[in-house]
Amino acid sequence: MSMDILRVTRKIRQFFVDWPIREDTILNKRYIVSDVIGTGSYGIIYDCTDLHTEQKTAVKQLRPSKRHSRKEIGMFQNEMEIMKQLSHPNMPAFIEDFSDDDQHLYYVMTFIEAENMEEQIFTRQQSFSEEASLLVVEQLLQMVQYLHAKGIYHQDLRIPNILINDGELYLIDFGLSVCESEVSQATSQSDLCKRIEQLRLQDYYDLGEILLYLLYTTYTPTNKKALPWTEELTINHETVHLLKRLLGITDPYTNISEIAADLQNAVSHTRIGS
Repeated sequence: MSMDILRVTRKIRQFFVDWPIREDTILNKRYIVSDVIGTGSYGIIYDCTDLHTEQKTAVKQLRPSKRHSRKEIGMFQNEMEIMKQLSHPNMPAFIEDFSDDDQHLYYVMTFIEAENMEEQIFTRQQSFSEEASLLVVEQLLQMVQYLHAKGIYHQDLRIPNILINDGELYLIDFGLSVCESEVSQATSQSDLCKRIEQLRLQDYYDLGEILLYLLYTTYTPTNKKALPWTEELTINHETVHLLKRLLGITDPYTNISEIAADLQNAVSHTRIGS
């Protein structure tokens, strides 16, 4: 059977199997489902109320179509283990995990009352000035620094995984995150440093992608032909320098302190020019 047929078959199975849990269903005799918050490649997240505390919670379910796959179960369990290590006001906190009689897997985390940044940009037409874009990355950099200090690499820093409430940012979705301890067990010592560097640079690159994405929210095309961002965007030299290093176009950053220094320099120059 070809890969295309397998892929189509899998999609059809997911369509019939991965129906979201109905509203008012009670999970683990404790969490009553209100709505679906979002769906990902291997998980479904529900807006729930904890009947014990009357607090809103978020419950993530491994897709029913994935619950017999060792790989998918392993990814789900890895995400839970990483979540258990987090204790940051701008990230969800792990509460508990459980399964039901049908072998569906779940874990519970704190609910963050905030709007998805992607929805804010596309639905509410929110735009970000150069300074505002840099300040977003400044907040995210502090969270990345927290994660890297704990040996955790997010690996999926994207606009859809950022929530915002009154200027305060929150980072979510650790489904693709990698823990340094896990890498050290599976990798020889000679390759460990190289792998850690790749993980670190990927998070730096993603920060550059986010910055570029936000800067384009104020861009209005004037040419029919698309040009490189260095020609399309009118931004300060310091911001260009920051972007090029984050994206690996020029000498990539070796640590967060270097990024923080260049970021602060770029913010200062936007304020001087305003």
